Amino acid sequence: MENVVLIVHLLLALALIGVVLLQRSEGGGLGMGGGGGGGAMSGRAAATALGKLTWLLAIAFIATSMTLTIFAAQNSAGSSVLDRVTDAPSEESTDPALPDAGDLLPPSADDTAPLVPKAD
Repeated sequence: MENVVLIVHLLLALALIGVVLLQRSEGGGLGMGGGGGGGAMSGRAAATALGKLTWLLAIAFIATSMTLTIFAAQNSAGSSVLDRVTDAPSEESTDPALPDAGDLLPPSADDTAPLVPKAD
């Protein structure tokens, strides 16, 4: 059930993005632009089909968001992340032994034999 709601949620998100991008830009921020008699001075904005569809998709998107939140709360089983950290079994130190500092340095010229035999 959770996967179905998640898929519907993703499809709603894509549809909402598409519908918003299809709408005509009114110019000006926050819907304050436009011209003519039905602009910012009117009490109601024109309710176009795309505007109504945007509201419908937005309400459905919020509903699926809340449904997914409820599913996540039920799956958490009342435990906190901090409870899981403190309840984790403590293991004794199993860190590998660190090599000696001398093993980390490249060999000096005195320590190594020549790699290429000298031609006589």
